[in-house]
Amino acid sequence: MRIAVPKETWPGELRTAMVPANAKRLVKLGFEISVESGLGLAAGFSDAAFEEVGATVVSDRAALFHQAEMILRVRKPELSEVAGLPPNAIHVSFLDPFNERELVEALAAQGVTSLSMEMIPRSTRAQKMDALSSQANLAGYVTVIEAAHLCPQAFPMMMTPSGTIRPARVFVIGAGVAGLQAIATAKRLGARVEAFDTRPVVAEQVRSLGAKFVEIDLGEVGQTEQGYAKALTPEQIALQREGQKKVVAESNVVITTAQLFGRPAPRIVTMDMIQQMQPGSVLVDMAVETGGNVEGSVLDQVVDINGVKIIGRGNLPSQVSRSASEMYSNNLVNLIEEFWDAESKQLQLAADDEIVQAAVVTRDGTLVNETIRNAYGE
Repeated sequence: MRIAVPKETWPGELRTAMVPANAKRLVKLGFEISVESGLGLAAGFSDAAFEEVGATVVSDRAALFHQAEMILRVRKPELSEVAGLPPNAIHVSFLDPFNERELVEALAAQGVTSLSMEMIPRSTRAQKMDALSSQANLAGYVTVIEAAHLCPQAFPMMMTPSGTIRPARVFVIGAGVAGLQAIATAKRLGARVEAFDTRPVVAEQVRSLGAKFVEIDLGEVGQTEQGYAKALTPEQIALQREGQKKVVAESNVVITTAQLFGRPAPRIVTMDMIQQMQPGSVLVDMAVETGGNVEGSVLDQVVDINGVKIIGRGNLPSQVSRSASEMYSNNLVNLIEEFWDAESKQLQLAADDEIVQAAVVTRDGTLVNETIRNAYGE
């Protein structure tokens, strides 16, 4: 089976869907791997490194697609590229299917089997291919490093001959994968960490990392079968804001991670809360790409409001592109190995498989994903 891996063209995207170590794994399984020239340079992987493990480096992007039976990439394809994809090819990437109906319909019309990495279910079996979690983990780490860089307060407590420096206070809102990694990283740097999540079930995880869980009574809340936080009512959001006000005002760093799968992010830090923060404080809005948790945050900008810096950096995993590429590439190879039939030399995506049902969006000229069909109102 011929796998093609094109270079990412999304502005600012430094990750790659394939690293040499995983190309070597696939070559040993009998795959033919072709990568576009320059594929891994931004993440620190040379063309020569791919050639050394048996991959072919191709300069002509159109030719790369023409021979492909499977295409692996990080970002969704450009709409203009879809016509150049071979019919019956398998395309695997983050696809953003809830917001890319025209692209999804074009992939279906082209006869492409598209698999969206956002849609991999959060189950024990699928954990090794859960790219959302692997990338969110790194995003949580990067968030704290960015905040520490801009925060004028040192994170750890320091006892020196000239006096004692108190530890920075860090408040993490949302204790999913990214939030838990942010908590762990801030603790490693020596900060005093508090955290809140609408799901009381994660309180023990927060405490196990050495952070204090902020208790706010929101009434009946919970999480979906996939482990995502359920959307709050407007009344519950108001209660959350009120309960967080004092903690936000006293914090040196506030990190918001609240996102709703397939929907705009909830607004949980408002301008009146920001105005109560001390000058020099830092807010990091991890949800800025999906509408933002913080009022006044702007994608890919640092906004200063009365001395409070609001970081709205997008594509956080790309800041550690080598590690992010290794983890994402692992997710893809684990997916391939899970469904690879060595006898037939085919990827067997059985229609009744729970992972296939969740993640395959188009197949045989049709939109087959029930969740996306419902989102489109079909």
